[in-house]
Amino acid sequence: MLSTGALRAHLLAARLAGPVATTREESLRSYRLFAARDPRILLGLDPEWSWGPGDLLGLMADKCGVSADPRHTSGGDVIDPERTLVALDAFAERLADAARRGLPVLFGTGHPHRLLGFYAALADALSAAGCTVLTPAQGSSVDITTRFGLRTYNLDYVQGVALVREPGARPTGSETGAHTHSPLPVRVALAAAAEADGPLPELVIGDHGWVCGAGQLGFEAIGLADTDDPALFVGEAEGQVSVVVPLDDAVRSDYYRPLTRYVLNRACLSQ
Repeated sequence: MLSTGALRAHLLAARLAGPVATTREESLRSYRLFAARDPRILLGLDPEWSWGPGDLLGLMADKCGVSADPRHTSGGDVIDPERTLVALDAFAERLADAARRGLPVLFGTGHPHRLLGFYAALADALSAAGCTVLTPAQGSSVDITTRFGLRTYNLDYVQGVALVREPGARPTGSETGAHTHSPLPVRVALAAAAEADGPLPELVIGDHGWVCGAGQLGFEAIGLADTDDPALFVGEAEGQVSVVVPLDDAVRSDYYRPLTRYVLNRACLSQ
């Protein structure tokens, strides 16, 4: 089993935590936009409380370990690896509970190029433990507003993990997809699951709009988030999201493999 000390060292060496590639400017801009209720940063969340930029900075300092000093406005951002480790343990506990109870689960990512392998390994382990890994709305179209205007994407599943891709860009089932923050894909998936009279997910696992969109609709959701994604941490603070793991969500995909091993071991799901 990968020890906590070894994982801490890996988090720092891979820049998953500690000094990360996300800049302070990017994070502060996200906090300002979230405070202004910009839907691009809300990720499907409808906050109950009033969150100003200062409130968000304080929250992110508490949840991630970023500097709480508003005068610190440039340079790289930082994530406290201890907070990452604590959250990974809580994340693993939710997986273990899902496995014990045989819950239906739904996986989805807006970072398929980086995080698909991480989620796919969890989906495989939960499936082997008796959970149903849901794949509703396979092939459905989703219209998402981007900086280039309205774009149509197709919802696809790769190894049990939902993602979106541009029509015709890749064959169905290929392991690449589009980067998105939108909550629309999870809304389409959940609506399709409800209309089919099949099981609804009792746990949604992912990032970006997959977590916030599901949590806002009352589904238990857990996921990963960077310092410029305050919506997930607000969701956690307000009770719509169960667990958020603070880490850089855009490093090389193979850098997440030690996290996969650690989480599966902590959840007693190693195969």
